[in-house]
Amino acid sequence: MFGFRYVKFQPSQYVLKYRNGKVVREGAGLSFYYYVPQTSIVAIPMESNEVPFIFEEVTADFQTVTIQGQITYRIADYKKIAEVLNYTLDMKGNGYSSEDPKKLPQRIINIVRVLTKKSIEEMALKEAIKSSQLLAKSIKSEIAENAEISFLGIDILGVLILSVLPNRETARALEAQTREEILRSADEAIYERRNAAIDQERRVKENEFNTEIAVENKKRLVKETQLEADRVVQQKKNLQKEEQMDFETALEEKRKEFINLTVENKKAEADGKAYELAAVMKVLEGMKPEVIQSLANIDMQPSKLIAIAFQELAEKAGQIGQLNISPDLLRELMKES
Repeated sequence: MFGFRYVKFQPSQYVLKYRNGKVVREGAGLSFYYYVPQTSIVAIPMESNEVPFIFEEVTADFQTVTIQGQITYRIADYKKIAEVLNYTLDMKGNGYSSEDPKKLPQRIINIVRVLTKKSIEEMALKEAIKSSQLLAKSIKSEIAENAEISFLGIDILGVLILSVLPNRETARALEAQTREEILRSADEAIYERRNAAIDQERRVKENEFNTEIAVENKKRLVKETQLEADRVVQQKKNLQKEEQMDFETALEEKRKEFINLTVENKKAEADGKAYELAAVMKVLEGMKPEVIQSLANIDMQPSKLIAIAFQELAEKAGQIGQLNISPDLLRELMKES
């Protein structure tokens, strides 16, 4: 009454009490009496606010995308924002006396939109669709340095980009393209699997073929080794045969040399005997036969002398009437024979 009123604020409200244009009291969650004609009360919310946003932008390849997200902020400098925006309470108890508190979220969204537009215009469609985290990080970094945000005394607590979506036709085209790529990848996977199976089968056949080749090579090596061993044995046999033939040839040559030497010796001996006989004949030449016969009988064995005597008797058998030979003489002759 009489223009005096009582007011009480919540702890989440920072209050500035003005009287005659000067701050006479300030703080959070105050309660006091005031005189209406001379007092103005500014109440600034201290809690954080989450402001959702959604808008469309155009990418670098001229494709429209819809960006949806939210930004969280709080008023950090109450006196600074009170100087910029009107947070004065309506003394009739109907809230604020101006629309400025309601315009603050939109001003922040407009700043976010400008920064988002700047980033999206540098990205192609496919890159923009995948850039939610990168876009949020970029916006938060740039908005913290924004002059208007600093001028308002606001702290940006967080920026979230919930989705970056193309329009329906573009999304269908991307889905079709992605579907084709998936089908193509599936076909390539089937093709690669078939190629892998074919390649594996080829490797198995190659291994079998290589095994057969290795077996044949082993057989060939064994056969060549056997042939080489047979060749070595045959060479040894041939060498032994050649050595035997050489030995026999040498032996035959030695034998021939021995025969030739024997023949030459016999010939020399015969020549000697012939010379001796010639010499004897030369000595006996002109001698009577009876003398020669007598000389031949010298030192002759008795049996031969008796044989010669019988021979002479046989020659003169016509002149002999009777010849008596004693048994003792015949017995002696038989013993000697």
